[in-house]
Amino acid sequence: MPTQRMTMAQALVAFLKQQYVERDGKEHRFFHGAWGIFGHGCIAGVGQALQQHPDFRYYQSKNEQASVHIAAAFAKTKNRLGTFACLSSIGPGATNMITGAAMATINRLPVLLLPGDIFSRRNVAPVLQQLESEQGQDVSVNDAFKPVSRYWDRINRPDQLICSVVEAMRVLTSPSQTGAVTLALPQDVQAEAYDYPSEMFEKRVWHIARPAPERVLLARAVEMIRAAKKPMIVAGGGVLYSEATQALALFAAQTGIPVGETQAGKSSLPFDHPQNLGAVGVTGTPGANIAAREADLIIAAGTRLSDFTTASKTAFQNPCVRFLNINVAEIDAFKHAGLPLIADAREALEQLAAAVGGYRVDSGYSARIAEWKQRWEEETDRIYALRHGPPISQGEAVGVVNRVSRPQDIVVCAAGSLPGDLHKLWRTRQPNGYHLEYGYSTMGYEIAGGLGVKMADPSRDVYVMVGDGSFLMMSSEIATSVQEGYKLNIIVLDNHGFQSIGGLSRAIGSQGFGTDYRFRTGSGQLDGQNIPIDFAALCEGLGALTTRVRTHQEFAAAVEAMRHADRTCAVVVETDKEQRVPGYESWWDVPISEVSEIASIRQARAQYEVAVKQERHHEVAPPAGAAETQKG
Repeated sequence: MPTQRMTMAQALVAFLKQQYVERDGKEHRFFHGAWGIFGHGCIAGVGQALQQHPDFRYYQSKNEQASVHIAAAFAKTKNRLGTFACLSSIGPGATNMITGAAMATINRLPVLLLPGDIFSRRNVAPVLQQLESEQGQDVSVNDAFKPVSRYWDRINRPDQLICSVVEAMRVLTSPSQTGAVTLALPQDVQAEAYDYPSEMFEKRVWHIARPAPERVLLARAVEMIRAAKKPMIVAGGGVLYSEATQALALFAAQTGIPVGETQAGKSSLPFDHPQNLGAVGVTGTPGANIAAREADLIIAAGTRLSDFTTASKTAFQNPCVRFLNINVAEIDAFKHAGLPLIADAREALEQLAAAVGGYRVDSGYSARIAEWKQRWEEETDRIYALRHGPPISQGEAVGVVNRVSRPQDIVVCAAGSLPGDLHKLWRTRQPNGYHLEYGYSTMGYEIAGGLGVKMADPSRDVYVMVGDGSFLMMSSEIATSVQEGYKLNIIVLDNHGFQSIGGLSRAIGSQGFGTDYRFRTGSGQLDGQNIPIDFAALCEGLGALTTRVRTHQEFAAAVEAMRHADRTCAVVVETDKEQRVPGYESWWDVPISEVSEIASIRQARAQYEVAVKQERHHEVAPPAGAAETQKG
């Protein structure tokens, strides 16, 4: 068998550049290069290998966590058909990536992490940045990646790479198992040579399957739909990943079944589709949440039914509600004692559409759907038309950006109160036009994620909307976007602190304690004047063309002007933290102190004890015949 003598790191890079995926007859390069920051734990290994392979491009991030966010955002925009590798040195460079790993795994996004590691041969231990453990000499900080990775391995000998990279690719390309994959690379082994089989470096194409629903379960699903009087579809991220948006649109139009979108599933339908009731759950619209409350059948398509979607299991109140779960992952398909239709979302929706034939919801239900939809469009128009302040309202800011952006453009956000407002208010017009990282709600994701989105599809303008708290956690990749020539449109909303959690604090009776950016006073508390942080200067210092505005008119003009800039630009505007977009027909379980000396907390606890009684145990299915009894 012919072989090629390479270092372990050289072999790894040579292997990665030859990996492709194929779905529906279309072939895609899987790895588009590597992100990272060189240190002593990788520069002589993977760093040298990247230098030897300039066609596998190295990108220089400014923070290791940001590199993972970029890769995950890229993968999400590519519908998981492409990603990056992310490398780091040992020690803090490696552990900086753990948050990104958790984010990728929770969101089921393929990212390959290559942290440097301690010496495998041990004789020079403890090396710089090595964690010494009394439990054993093979423990390093990289063991912390194990619970947040879908696959983890440490390459202690160069020949182990041959088997490990194949397993890594199996997981990365699996629609049901994908997430962060970590290969810990001891720095000495990276530089060791081995005679690798030449076949390892030949082009390999991994087929992405579209599993079809099992026939018996499909027949039962059809029976459930035909028996339903008030069915509802909850569209999750799996609809987008499987490119099932057209299938969903046709199925909903054919049957008249309304659709509510999760954070990950928003943009599954254009906002003006007749069956699209918009956001569902804690951050949902009134119509979607009323429909969910009354539904006798929930068709959960590609969603993991998180607490924000189920409103902490208070959303679905019909005593006879049943669940039909379309998902490639068994863990999601079996939730809520649902009928598990373990299948690709597009394949399942197309087969269901053909099988349900002439089924359609009755005219009364259709009329209510149309009424709910019309009322929500009027409410959105009302919020968009506010002329509050200055400072302007956050809802106004969302409306301005939505109006200026083109149908094909993409809004990016992740944490704070903005995701809730965007989920309700943003009018999506094309698939993947709405990019929210809300599985992990990672503060600091927005700008790095926006860069990954732009790299995945440079033809679409990217609008990054970020609150001041999240901006302060990670703004470094502004410089990277300028360095690489990928233009971002960044809108920084300055509300003087962590105002999402501030609002929650007030709701639970804690009066916003510790959530404002204020000076400490003689009282010992952070209750002085607002800290005068110059966000415009920070953006400008990192290389963005920056404008500071105050009024609605100034903001609208500045956002319009961004479209014509030739590089990354930012608009900074103050928003009024008290002028919030309301919540609608929903609740979220945040436990409140059972005893307290503060009267407002005692009052909030009393309200909590009433609300928590609405939580349901959907793991226990309705009794047999319940649906038939309800119909009778």
